[in-house]
Amino acid sequence: MKKLMLWMKKAIFSVAGVLSVVAFAPEVSAMPAFARQTGKACNTCHFQHYPILNEYGMEFKAGGYTDMGKQGEVKGKDLSIPGIFNASLFTKIRYQKDNGKDGSNNAGAPIKTTHSGEIQFPDEFALLIGGRVSDNIGFMIENQFAGAGLNGGGTGFLAGFKLPITFKVGKGMKAGVTPFLTDGLGASYGFEQLSTGVVRNIRSNEHRNETSAHQFVFFGGTGPVNLDAAVTDPVTGVANVRMNAGAASGLAFSLWDPSFNLAYTRWTPHHIAQAGSNVGGLGAGMVRAVWTPTIGDWSLGVGLQAYMGSNMRFINAGTIQYVDTKGTGFDLQAHGAVGNMPLGVYFTHATAPGSPVGAASVNLFNNNVNARKATVIMGELGVIPNKATVTLAYRAANTGNIAVTDGGNDSGWTLGATYQVTQNVQLQVDHSTRTNAANGVGRYGVTNCVAPTCINPTTRGNAMTTLMLSAGF
Repeated sequence: MKKLMLWMKKAIFSVAGVLSVVAFAPEVSAMPAFARQTGKACNTCHFQHYPILNEYGMEFKAGGYTDMGKQGEVKGKDLSIPGIFNASLFTKIRYQKDNGKDGSNNAGAPIKTTHSGEIQFPDEFALLIGGRVSDNIGFMIENQFAGAGLNGGGTGFLAGFKLPITFKVGKGMKAGVTPFLTDGLGASYGFEQLSTGVVRNIRSNEHRNETSAHQFVFFGGTGPVNLDAAVTDPVTGVANVRMNAGAASGLAFSLWDPSFNLAYTRWTPHHIAQAGSNVGGLGAGMVRAVWTPTIGDWSLGVGLQAYMGSNMRFINAGTIQYVDTKGTGFDLQAHGAVGNMPLGVYFTHATAPGSPVGAASVNLFNNNVNARKATVIMGELGVIPNKATVTLAYRAANTGNIAVTDGGNDSGWTLGATYQVTQNVQLQVDHSTRTNAANGVGRYGVTNCVAPTCINPTTRGNAMTTLMLSAGF
């Protein structure tokens, strides 16, 4: 503990030193791709910092990224496209350290992980292309230069794509359909407005599983896994079961109004660009309803979500099996201010039912017997408006894993801070602690081998610190 506290003090002083250097850095007024198309600054669409959307940003997204600004336009009969093909790069560079202990593999060789500190350079490196196709059609493409897709069994260049087609159906109202695919952002990638983590990459904090109940329950992201190799899955009988619960392809049908939005999505739990054949049809369903009133100076969002689907063909690391897609979620976001300081409040709750022993198919979001569930409350205060924020979050959760001595309890706290070097360059530091550690070994990091197989077994930690630099250009 003393070593951890000393390391944290050094990390905090290092970040403080960096902030003092960049505090007077000039502020740029352009965000990649969409900013170039619209000619508007990043904070036109974002609340406090990217990727959190404000009301204007949600309307731009609901309109299918079609708004034009000062950028030249090529027009003709049945033609309206930007004069420039807008693209941008986005990258994350991270350093992560948890308080676990590295061990050695079965041959006695030492294994280094986040237990001893790990630089992830890049953690993400993506080419983003998007914008207007016509008056009522837009597109977004994400191409990943780094990383491998779990579902497809290999590295893929096309990580995500959507083609929103929208129509005005009344004063201020839009109806649309969006064909989409993603390798890891979940079925909500097709159409989503809030910034509560329902979609994996639209959240304020890097520790997604700690600050969004929907992410803890795997509605978008790497899916169920028994973290301890010594534990056998009670349903499948396989140790260390891992599935990609974030891969999705389908059609999202939407209705948007400034005061509400509805979406119904038919999808398959595959990144079709990589999954190949035998993926089956769009057998899964997802319903999303969001109320977005403005009360006084506060912009609110209150949402409900339900996943449906049974016994669907699923390719897991080249093996065909069958899965259900079942779960429910509730979320609330409130954007306003306390005095002259912006404040974002986020509440999320999500549940994925368990998979009975001997069932023909397991729940894609939960391969344990009991329900996996989480409730998270988080606040982010802009201590320097549009420049620096502090975050505090609490999570009460249960993994549903009956094979661990604490019954799967997984509560914890997260403390974080962000600093916008410029509108499109961000520094972030996050520290999370989990108050209940499974089998006394914690939950962060990997277990390379366990006793008695290893003479020097690895133990996982119950605290994680992340330092991150992210930039879009």
